[in-house]
Amino acid sequence: MEDAAKPGKDSEYLSTLERGLKVLRAFDATHPEMQLSEVAQVTGLSPAVARRCLNTLVQLGYVAQFGRKFLLRPEVLSFGTAYLSSMNVEQVILPPLQKLRDDTGDSASMAVLSGTDILYVAHVSTNRRIRLGANVGTRFPVHATSLGKVLLAFQSEAVIAQYMAAVDLQRFTERTVTSHAALEQRLQGARETGYDSALDELDYGIVSVAVPVFDANRKAIASINCSTSTTRISQDELVRTRLPMLREASAEIGNALQRWPTLMHSLQHN
Repeated sequence: MEDAAKPGKDSEYLSTLERGLKVLRAFDATHPEMQLSEVAQVTGLSPAVARRCLNTLVQLGYVAQFGRKFLLRPEVLSFGTAYLSSMNVEQVILPPLQKLRDDTGDSASMAVLSGTDILYVAHVSTNRRIRLGANVGTRFPVHATSLGKVLLAFQSEAVIAQYMAAVDLQRFTERTVTSHAALEQRLQGARETGYDSALDELDYGIVSVAVPVFDANRKAIASINCSTSTTRISQDELVRTRLPMLREASAEIGNALQRWPTLMHSLQHN
């Protein structure tokens, strides 16, 4: 029997599906494999519900069980590849980012808002190693990234207020923005200049600069950045040299999205 809708959710809302997805998303770099009790603790589900979700996911091939431990199986990759192929991400978004990488030697990425995080939907890396690697599907906190702050800055007042009410401004380094007042100031600066630059905010040794990507209605639906090691370039030089190229790439992606409305609609933040 289908679960009743949660209070405040519409009558079509399936709590069972929500719980199953919550279990899938519980596995990450910190929790690559877990016992039933750990899954229940991480998800906030009762052990009985977590067990049913896990058993179902095992039967569907998305989770494996070895002894008392559960872990993800490669089958879960089908969700991500389905999005990338069906939305033509490689054809539309990757070429401008690859050009940025080739012209600058920096990593180049595109991200969207996902709760109080940013979610990478495209990433082109270099051979240079930095302490914090990123790939498609990587999540980082909005407040500690240039991608996040410049994207949040161009959202509606309601979205910004909702974010501020929900966020925990965790400190990652001594340069991380950890007060709401300071964050509001950064957002205002991003709105005035059209970019944000972060230096040692998520981790030491990383400098980046980001700009928003707009849809046909001038609504910011994503952001792109250049990111590199502080040993290669100063923050001022990065902004001076990369900003024109980023703005050109942003305009190119924005124009391309108008020719691929399905991808544009999928990126738009509701």
